[in-house]
Amino acid sequence: MDLRDAYGASLLELVEEDSRVVALDADLSKSTKGNMIEAKFPDRHFEMSIAEQNMISTAVGLAIKGKIPFVHSFAVFLTGRAYDQIRVGAAFPMCNVKLIGSSAGLSDYGDGATHQSIEDVSLMRVLPNMTVIVPSDAVETAKATKAIARLIGPVYMRIGRNAWPLVFPETEEFIIGKVYQLRKGRHVTIFSNGVMVSKALEAAETLAKDGIETGVVNVSTVKPLDRDSIVALAKETGHVVVAEEHSIIGGLCSAVTEALRAERNVVTEFVGIRDTFGQSACCSEDLMEVYGLTSSDVAQACRKVLTL
Repeated sequence: MDLRDAYGASLLELVEEDSRVVALDADLSKSTKGNMIEAKFPDRHFEMSIAEQNMISTAVGLAIKGKIPFVHSFAVFLTGRAYDQIRVGAAFPMCNVKLIGSSAGLSDYGDGATHQSIEDVSLMRVLPNMTVIVPSDAVETAKATKAIARLIGPVYMRIGRNAWPLVFPETEEFIIGKVYQLRKGRHVTIFSNGVMVSKALEAAETLAKDGIETGVVNVSTVKPLDRDSIVALAKETGHVVVAEEHSIIGGLCSAVTEALRAERNVVTEFVGIRDTFGQSACCSEDLMEVYGLTSSDVAQACRKVLTL
């Protein structure tokens, strides 16, 4: 299932269950799946037009009055255009606003650099009081949507616009702040989130053929980061690769490195976007190849880190 469909279905369930839950959109409800709320509960959906700053301020007002607003737009516009309103209105007073950045990363392949968010996690992670979630598939997206509704305080959740392989266990409970070890390893540990979790698992299968036992850890909660678990898992192998569909500056790569900064005998390599903007393409997989985000790239990084 497309992550957006999983999100929309989960949000609709929340709206049905809790009269406090409302949705806001900035002229993109068909893409963000806010239209699922609009169709069934038109009085609980607010179309704010192309006015993201005003949308955030309205959401803050709704939250102050006891509502639980879920605010939608493409990730690049939500975090970029409305940054000041998010910072001052939502993060600073710890307002109970849920920000859903859709079509994140390179997943909006057709619209090019202006629509591709490669810095959104960094922007949200740096804000005090902000929780940052990057789910790995449709299953985790649905579970995370329910979890962030229960959390009091501002949250940013980032989702892509494509269908990704299912990797999150159906029976597993999603807990904010928890890391999920999907595969145990003896030689290398890969920390990843989003679409890169499935890429990491593919890479681990390839490496296993060469006798390289690779652990794969889903770090869907970038903030708050479970530093103790990150350190313990990294020490098991002493060789770490961090993979994310985001700039290597400020996102998961930075978060994991910060967690490991005082640890000796742990070497780290990154798989991510190298300080550049995106571009248009015929499909997202083409962009993943251009920016070195394939399972082969992850496997190559694992082999490289073993030589360091």
